[in-house]
Amino acid sequence: MPVVTSADGTAIGYERTGDGPAVVLVDGALCSRAGGPMRPLAAALATRFTVHTYDRRGRGESGDTPPYAVLREVEDLQAVIAAAGGQAYLCGISSGAALALATAAAGPGITRLALYEPPFLAEADGENASRLKEYAQHLHELLAAGRNGDAVALFMTHVGVPPQVIAGMRAQPHWAAFEAIAPTLGYDDAVLGDGHVPRDLAARITVPTLVLAGDASPQLLQRAAEATAGALPTAAYRTLDGQTHDVSPDALAPALTAFFTADRP
Repeated sequence: MPVVTSADGTAIGYERTGDGPAVVLVDGALCSRAGGPMRPLAAALATRFTVHTYDRRGRGESGDTPPYAVLREVEDLQAVIAAAGGQAYLCGISSGAALALATAAAGPGITRLALYEPPFLAEADGENASRLKEYAQHLHELLAAGRNGDAVALFMTHVGVPPQVIAGMRAQPHWAAFEAIAPTLGYDDAVLGDGHVPRDLAARITVPTLVLAGDASPQLLQRAAEATAGALPTAAYRTLDGQTHDVSPDALAPALTAFFTADRP
């Protein structure tokens, strides 16, 4: 397994597949190379691109050096981009899209940026902003108490997983893997900031950007994606037919391929 060393000395595990211009994929919450959408997405893109997937810090085969800061995760992603040759197309999903946006705002190396349903708030929505604040406070209380399983359950409830489904998942062997990376839910919360579109960061991004949402996703997420696109100087917004937040790689890969290869032979 290839490893890159981030600026603070943390080892970040990654893998590459395919041949062509470099693409780096960024996972959302509770996902890693071994569990999540990125390996299937990488396989779908590998006929046109050299695709790099990696374990965000605290997950999978990557290390985790405290104390956490969003800048550390930005540096992790910059290290992967450096290993990819110093320039890459970048695609992030969910909170991974928020991290991809922050990294694109931090400096060069990203030539095109694709964001799938960054889970920001579209506008100053008092009810949802209050809900986010309560969630963050409860999450950090549970993590500080070492109640990792309850923290995972809280996150799943927060994103709309039915209680009976969560109860069934807690009885399965794979729940232990979620508990092991539960502290990274706090990292995702930090990446999302106050929950609103980070317009100060977005204004710095001048590379071509595509913001995507599924037309079967909740309206809250679709509005958030559209608002994110509106905050980026060079962004386009589109929806994918029949897709939800759990986007199919077979639906996402063609949209990414078309965007990454536009105006290229």
